[in-house]
Amino acid sequence: MKARLDKLRQVLRKENFDAALFAILDKDDSGEGPGPRWLTGYSGSTASVFVTLKQAWLITDSRYAEQVKKEVKGCKIIISKKPALRALEDLKEATQKNMRIAVESARLTVAQKKQLSSFLPQAVLIDTEQLLEDLMVCKDASELASIKKAVAISDEAFGRILNFLKPGLTEKEVAAELEYQMKMLGAAKESFPTIVASGWRSALPHGLASEKKIKKGDFVTFDFGAKYNGYPSDITRTIVMGKASARQKKIYNIVARAQLAGIKKVKNGVSGRDVDAVARKIITRAGYGKYFGHGTGHGLSLEVHARPSVSPRSTEVLKSNMVITVEPGIYIPGWGGVRIEDDVIVRPQGGTVLNKADKKLLEL
Repeated sequence: MKARLDKLRQVLRKENFDAALFAILDKDDSGEGPGPRWLTGYSGSTASVFVTLKQAWLITDSRYAEQVKKEVKGCKIIISKKPALRALEDLKEATQKNMRIAVESARLTVAQKKQLSSFLPQAVLIDTEQLLEDLMVCKDASELASIKKAVAISDEAFGRILNFLKPGLTEKEVAAELEYQMKMLGAAKESFPTIVASGWRSALPHGLASEKKIKKGDFVTFDFGAKYNGYPSDITRTIVMGKASARQKKIYNIVARAQLAGIKKVKNGVSGRDVDAVARKIITRAGYGKYFGHGTGHGLSLEVHARPSVSPRSTEVLKSNMVITVEPGIYIPGWGGVRIEDDVIVRPQGGTVLNKADKKLLEL
C-alpha cells in the first residue's frame, strides 16, 4: 500500500494539494468505496482516509476496530465515536488554516459536502474528479491476480450451472444457484445483481432474473460475476435451451464474430472507440446495428463499471494492464437477444482473454 500512497502523493504535489480525502459512508454496507480500499486495504463500509504529503490516517468506528488491525497498511488508525467525516475536526493535520484538500466529492452527497465544510472551516476544500482513477486504471500484479481468480470462479460456476439448467426452472432459481456456486468456489459475493434472461426477455440487456420459467427453444442469457478480494469479474454467455433454430444460430454467429473482432483489436495504444467500432461494424453490416444500443465494453477495477470506456463516445486510449470487457450484443424486441462477454487484459501486442468458459453456441 505504501507504493500506492506514494503515487497519490506525487499527484498531490504536482497539483499543488496539501492533502486528499476519500470516504465511504455506509452506502450499502458492502465496502464498495474504491479509494479507502485501494489505498489501505480496508474493506468495511464506513471510513475516511486522509492523506497528507507525509502521513495518512484511516478513521472508522468501533465496529471495525479488529478488522482494521488485519487489513489496513500504511496508515495510522483512528477509532472514533464520531461519524467518519466529523472525526476529521479532531485531526489537527486536517484543520490547519488554508489547507488545500482534494475531495473526491462525487462520492459525497450535497448534505455531506456541507457538513464537511462545517467540520473543516479553515480548510480550502477543492472538488476533484478521477484523482485516484488515473492511478487505478492500470492494474498492478496483485490486482491482476485477484481479477484472474474472480474470472476463474465465474467460469467454473458457469460450467456447474449448465449441469443444473433444465426447462421449467425459473430465472430466479437459476440465478440463485449460480450465485451459490460462485460463493462455494470462494467468491465473497456476486459482482452485481445476476442477470438470467430467457426467451423474449433475453432482448433486455439488463434483464434481471424474474419468475419467468425457462422453456425449450429459449435463448438464455447469463450476465454475472464474482468478487474476489474486492475485485470483480464480468462474464456473459448465451445458450439455447434445446435445439437452436436457424435464426438463433445466425444471430449468435454475428455476435460471436463481432466479439472476436473486438478482442483482436485490443492492445496498448488503441482507443476504446476503435475497439467498439470494429465490433459494431460487423453487427451493422449484417443489418442489426439498430439492435445494438450499448457500448462494446468498460473497464474493470474495484468497481465493476470503471474506466476506460469502450464505446463510440470513448476518448480514452488503452494502456497496458488495463482490464476491460468486450461484450457486443443484438437485442430484438419481442423475440430475444444474444450477448457474449469476456474480461481482457490490455497488453502491448494485444489482449489477453481471461475467461475460459465455452463460447460456442451451446444447445442443452
